[in-house]
Amino acid sequence: MTEDLPDTEEIQPRSQTMVMLTGLYLFLLLMTLMSYGQPVPLFGILLEGTSARIFIMVDSLVCLHLFLGLLKRQRLTWYLLLIYNGYEVLNTLLNLWLVPHKELERLLERPIDPTGMLFSNLVTVGIILWISWVIQRQREQFTNHSPYLF
Repeated sequence: MTEDLPDTEEIQPRSQTMVMLTGLYLFLLLMTLMSYGQPVPLFGILLEGTSARIFIMVDSLVCLHLFLGLLKRQRLTWYLLLIYNGYEVLNTLLNLWLVPHKELERLLERPIDPTGMLFSNLVTVGIILWISWVIQRQREQFTNHSPYLF
């Protein structure tokens, strides 16, 4: 029965935290794919049209790599997860500071509560930082030292 398991599974079983992180990044991949065609804020600039679609495709490929890397417990993915989460925090804070509310209201075609937007973005940043802390503590679970996913 154990002959079918990869060596890393025999040495150290997958923790529940790793299973939850894998599911979380699968969910993130699906959410990114569903936003295809929508305007995307990137470091304070609103991308629309073709540039937004290209950005979503690139972001989806990154999320796919993170998901597969978590599934394969790849050590390189541990670093990439922390870098990606750092990018997400920086992007969220810059968009909050640089994207005007009126521009968002124009794109969404509805009024936006600035206080609610501030609160939800800060909660999002807090959650991403907490997830990064969890990833940091799971480093020993990333036992696959191969730089290749397949």
